[in-house]
Amino acid sequence: MEKELRLMKGNEAVAEAAIRAGVDGYFGYPITPQTEVIEYLMAARPYETTGMVVLQAESEVASINMVYGAAGAGKKVMTSSSSPGISLMQEGISYIAGAELPCLIVNVVRGGPGLGTIQPSQSDYFQATKGGGHGDYHLIVLAPASVQEMADFVDLSFELAFRYRNPVMMLSDGAIGQMMEKVYLSPYKERSKTVPEWATTGKPSTRERNIITSLDLDPYRQEVFNQKLRDKYNEIKEKEVRYEEFQCDDADYLLVAYGTSARVCQKSVLMAREQGIKVGLLRPITLFPFPEKRIEELAGSVKGMLSVEMSNGQMVEDVMLAVNGKVPVYHFGRMGGIVTTPEEVVDTLKSKFIGG
Repeated sequence: MEKELRLMKGNEAVAEAAIRAGVDGYFGYPITPQTEVIEYLMAARPYETTGMVVLQAESEVASINMVYGAAGAGKKVMTSSSSPGISLMQEGISYIAGAELPCLIVNVVRGGPGLGTIQPSQSDYFQATKGGGHGDYHLIVLAPASVQEMADFVDLSFELAFRYRNPVMMLSDGAIGQMMEKVYLSPYKERSKTVPEWATTGKPSTRERNIITSLDLDPYRQEVFNQKLRDKYNEIKEKEVRYEEFQCDDADYLLVAYGTSARVCQKSVLMAREQGIKVGLLRPITLFPFPEKRIEELAGSVKGMLSVEMSNGQMVEDVMLAVNGKVPVYHFGRMGGIVTTPEEVVDTLKSKFIGG
C-alpha cells in the first residue's frame, strides 16, 4: 500500500502515526504545546476501529504509572507531555527504566525553568539524555527535526524500545509540534497478538511466574543489575547511533544542532558558504546514544565547532567531551522561547572564529 499524504501539525502526526502503528494504549494529560496529541486521539476514537485505548489520566504522575502497568503486560504503550509534565513523570520513568520495560514518551519541549513559557525550547536536553530521575539509567532519545520525523519516529521508537527493553523518548519542541507540514503516513498495521515472554499476563503451567520490579534490597544483586544495564547501554551506543551530515566533506567549521535548531543551521550553512566560509552541519538524530565518535573524527578536519541550541548550553558539553580539546568548541543559543535566526548563527560563528 502507498503512504497517505496529509498536511498536519507535528503533534497530530505523532497521534495518527500511533494509531497506524498498532499502539495498544495512550495515557496522558493535557499541557501546552502538546495538547493536540491527546485531543487528536480523543477525536479519532481509535478504540472503535483499531482497539487502541486512549485515556486522559488525572495527572502526569498517574499517566506515567498507567504506562508502567500496561508496559509490564507487554503492551505497546505511550504517553506525551511537555517539560513541566515530564518533570512530574521522572520517578515513574526511572521505575520503567529500572524494570526494563519498553514504551514511548514524547516531550514537546517548552521554555523553563518552572512553568516558564509555552514557546519552544531545547532546555530539557540534560533531563532527557542524562536520566532526569534517580539512579544510573538512560533513555534512548530521538530528536525529530520535521513533522515527517515526528510520524516516522513512532515506529522506530517502538522498534528500539522492544529490541532493548528500554523506554524511548522523542525529544521534540513547541515549534515542530505546532508547525504544519506535509507528511506521508504509513499504512495501518495489525495489532500484534504476540506476548513477550517476560510479560506479566498470568502464569501458564508451562513456565515460572514473571516478576517485574525495579526494587532489590540486596546491594550486591542491585550492583549486578546495574552492571547489566550498563552493558545494555554500551551495546546501544555501539549499534544505534544516528545522525545526518550536511556539507561536512570540505568544511572548515562545523555547526552541531538538533531539532528546530538544525533546520535553522541548514540555512546558516548556505549563507556562510555564500560569504566564502566553508561551514558544515552535523545533526544528531539520536541524542542518546550521542554521535561522539563521528564528532571526534570531524574534529580532526575542522578548525572549530559551534553548538547551536535553544538553551543556555547543554548539548555543548557532550560536543566538548567528544572533541576532547582538539579544536575550540563554543555555544550559541537563545532562551525564553526565542528561535534563533540563521543570520545570528553566522554572525556568532564569524565572531568566535574569524573575528568579523
